[in-house]
Amino acid sequence: MRDLTKLFASFEKTKGQWKQSPILSFADFLQEVITYPNRYVRDVYQLYSDMIKAYVSEGVDEHRDDPESIKFLKYDCGKLFVDGSDRAFFADRLFANRLMRHVESFRVGAKQNKIYIFDGPHGSGKSTFLNNYLQKFEEYANSPEGSRYEVIWRLKRDQLVGGVHSFNSLTDKLACVLESEGKKHLASEMKCACREDAELGGYFDVPCPSHDNPLLMVPKEIRRQFFDELFDNDEFKWQLFTEKQYEWLFHEEPCTICVSLYQELLKKYHDPLKVLECVYARPYIFNRRIGEGISVFNPGDKPLRHGVMTSEMIQRSLDTFFANGEPVSYLYSRYAKTNNGIYALMDIKSHNSDRLMELHNIISDGVHKVEDIEEQVNSLLFALMNPEDKKLLEDLHAFADRVEYINIPYVLDLQTEVDIYRENFGKHIDESFLPRVLHNFARVIIATRLTITSEAMDEWIGNSEKYELYCDTNLQLLKMEIYIGNIPEWLSEEDVVSFTAKKRQKIIAESEKDGWSGYSGRDSIRLFNEFYSTYATSDKLIDMLMLGNFFRKYCKENKEILPVGFLDSLLRMYNYTVLQEVKESLYYYNEEQISRDLINYIFAVNFEPNTVEICEFTGERLEITEEYFARIEARLQVNRGSNTTFRNNVQKSYTTTALSQEMLRDGLEITETTLYLHLYEKYIHTLKEKVLEPFMENENFRRAIKDYNHDDFKTYDKKIQSDVTFMIENLQKKYSYSRQGAKEICIYVVDNDLALKFSEPESVLDRSSQE
Repeated sequence: MRDLTKLFASFEKTKGQWKQSPILSFADFLQEVITYPNRYVRDVYQLYSDMIKAYVSEGVDEHRDDPESIKFLKYDCGKLFVDGSDRAFFADRLFANRLMRHVESFRVGAKQNKIYIFDGPHGSGKSTFLNNYLQKFEEYANSPEGSRYEVIWRLKRDQLVGGVHSFNSLTDKLACVLESEGKKHLASEMKCACREDAELGGYFDVPCPSHDNPLLMVPKEIRRQFFDELFDNDEFKWQLFTEKQYEWLFHEEPCTICVSLYQELLKKYHDPLKVLECVYARPYIFNRRIGEGISVFNPGDKPLRHGVMTSEMIQRSLDTFFANGEPVSYLYSRYAKTNNGIYALMDIKSHNSDRLMELHNIISDGVHKVEDIEEQVNSLLFALMNPEDKKLLEDLHAFADRVEYINIPYVLDLQTEVDIYRENFGKHIDESFLPRVLHNFARVIIATRLTITSEAMDEWIGNSEKYELYCDTNLQLLKMEIYIGNIPEWLSEEDVVSFTAKKRQKIIAESEKDGWSGYSGRDSIRLFNEFYSTYATSDKLIDMLMLGNFFRKYCKENKEILPVGFLDSLLRMYNYTVLQEVKESLYYYNEEQISRDLINYIFAVNFEPNTVEICEFTGERLEITEEYFARIEARLQVNRGSNTTFRNNVQKSYTTTALSQEMLRDGLEITETTLYLHLYEKYIHTLKEKVLEPFMENENFRRAIKDYNHDDFKTYDKKIQSDVTFMIENLQKKYSYSRQGAKEICIYVVDNDLALKFSEPESVLDRSSQE
């Protein structure tokens, strides 16, 4: 037989997980409060916001130096929704900002009784979001950092004749009688009570079913003085007495059961300090599975037959203890189990519609009636809702100011959409795509989710044709960039300057209307699976041609799924981008030579053609002719008909600004002047634009790319070998291409004549610079 000793030894490692914190007397609890005030002086709203703060790091503002920044931050929600979850939820940037604003409201404002409804279309991941959210809340609430204490009353059976031993003897006899009558359940319960009494030395415990904070046992009328004396004059004390988030400590009453116990014990002992000796504190343990601290109801969960809950054993003990006083009713509802916790409804349908109606009075007054007893309910109330279920609340006008919606539409952040594909299919999928093609798949999916027209984008950009190389007619590609917090470099300076905080806020506000139609999260996974399984092969990387063919098939089936011309615009943007990458990777320039050329030109424009001068900056002898000017001006993108005008403008700028102000007054070098920097940028751009021209008609160039890294590559002349090697290595270093990907994209650029297609003399770039 196999020895299982080592196998079972592994269970020893789990001992620590079951270690229970000790029950503290009220005095010991106050010592803990003094030591860790931020931990033990907080209600569920503060715990909730602290949980988010623990799992989500500070947001990053990539535009923090921009005076027009609207603090549209990048948050990493991986620890909250992905790590350790059975099924990951990916929060895009828009939803993350929405969620953080919701959480921040608990820190800065007074607590209000509301139900927080996460509203979104089918397939947007609402259920996954809430399950992961509650899982992390439960983990945090049961951790040392998230721990809180609840009240438990410990009462001595000092009224019973003969003490605890006589009581145990009596209950043993009663248990035997009950067993003989067939009431084994009651007999067993009575015996357990006896054993507990023996262990507690004649005491019995009465847990607060509403999980009240022990600090609420301090009479309300003396709390300010009490806490003023309890805490030193430090930062926490200042926060406690000034910030809205701590108002609960001075305003809230304990639950009705705790109030009754306090009053009856005060009658019995005539000393509030003696009463507080009966107050103990134990850790508030959250357990969703048994409904303690967290309860989640699905639409199909039937309501309980009996809404009133009790413990017959505790009630009998209380009746005996207070035999000569007023009875204390140990009655509570299911809402007490989630007091100072979370009560959640998964979809407002079927039985959950009825539960929502029950919450109406609780939301309004914070009170629930349990027979004749008023029960305080201070819980976080969450619900999930689909758009078609909103009518239920619209018909109830009293709910209007007690509901806060947090939208969970389909993902609108292309980076998050790609992360979802990687999570579902593995991170290795990147290896099957040319760079940007995977993200372009996400762009197509997101385009189906965006509204076609955007008043905010039109107000900002106006005529979209000026960006035809980079964007679609409806500016959806630009909106996708804004939604990930990126202000593209290809925007004109004028449009960047006009992108004010007001316009940014208006565009982000429009996101509340986006993501309610189009391909759902489930649809996108299905489509990606079909696309990837069709085109992912070992011999060729997935490119834009494959992407276009795939989605055009679906556009034929549903002509309204994508805006007209979107795929063409996406391809044009992609072509322009990869062309620039290839040019940048092939381009090599001598900065010193370019600098000398520009300095000589700036000096030469001060003289008439057909003269010879020595440049006072470079010391070079210049033969100033029309041919000299034309050669430099061609690289500065100057049209032949406007050479003289351009030359005169440079000369004027040099004498009035560069020389007299920046150089003589401010002490700048000529290479630091605005004129030089502007000409340098234009010069470099032109050189890059022309870099491919010598190779386009050279068939050996294309063949050399194809033969790269093979023996045949060595048969080409040294210049072509050097240029191709330089280009492919740069594509790998600068743009993360694989060797195969670099070869394929170079051949793609050559075979599709992209350099020729984007070399029209009146290009978009020329027009934008002229404007």
